[in-house]
Amino acid sequence: MQVKEQLIAKNQEEPTVAQIAKELELPIEDVVIALESVVSPMSLYDPVYSDGGDTIYVLDQLGDNNDDRNWLQEIAFKQAIADLSDREKHILSLRFMKGKTQMEVSEEIGISQAQVSRLEKGALQKIKS
Repeated sequence: MQVKEQLIAKNQEEPTVAQIAKELELPIEDVVIALESVVSPMSLYDPVYSDGGDTIYVLDQLGDNNDDRNWLQEIAFKQAIADLSDREKHILSLRFMKGKTQMEVSEEIGISQAQVSRLEKGALQKIKS
């Protein structure tokens, strides 16, 4: 900021980022990051929008999806996955993480497509329950 002010005083105009970087002998990227970091903090109670007495504050625009229900659901889901057999985990991984078809899974692990379907359905039912 000091170099920026010096260049404004010297040239009577706003300097470019390249000019500031050259003066400081720094990469342009570093100067951009430094200039972007010089921002006044904002209060959570600063108004964002006001219309006829209904004011919306910064705080109203913030959200947190990590409430207790989501946290408990995540724990329950992880436990349900942990309770599956290694074979069921492998099938679900191939199907849903790698996007393979039931036929591709059946060929890879050496069972029929119908068995893959049954095992997949059973594993999903265990997770749901």
